[in-house]
This record gives sequence, C-alpha cells and structure tokens, in this order.
Amino acid sequence: MTMVNIHEAKTHFSKLLKRVMSGEEIIIARSGEPVAVLTAVKKPAEDRIPGGDADLVLIKDNFDDPLPEFDI
Repeated sequence: MTMVNIHEAKTHFSKLLKRVMSGEEIIIARSGEPVAVLTAVKKPAEDRIPGGDADLVLIKDNFDDPLPEFDI
C-alpha cells in the first residue's frame, strides 16, 4: 500500500484512480496519520437473474394437509 497526503491526493486524484483500478490500495493521510483507504469497488462475480431456479422445487397439492398420527 502507498500512503499519500491529502494535498497530493487532491492534486493527482485521476492518476491515483488509475492506480487503484489496476489493483493497488492507497492510504490517504493527514499530517502522516492515515484517515482513509482508496480502493477499487469489487463487482459481483455474476449478475443475478431472478427465477433462475424455477421448476427445481415441486410443491404438491396436499402440502398443507394435516400429518398422519404416529404411535410412539
């Protein structure tokens, strides 16, 4: 990780974003004390499509019928 001060971060923000987009993490500091971390946003592995598991579960018509009595 690279540490830069706030003035440098404001001055070279576009360059820092390019570095972050290539995978680098950058710490932004005030008077040598870290105050923030600039990192890339991680995208989900794949877009979710609603209904992708349709027809995988079968609910029978008698699903909510009372259960039979059992002798224990």
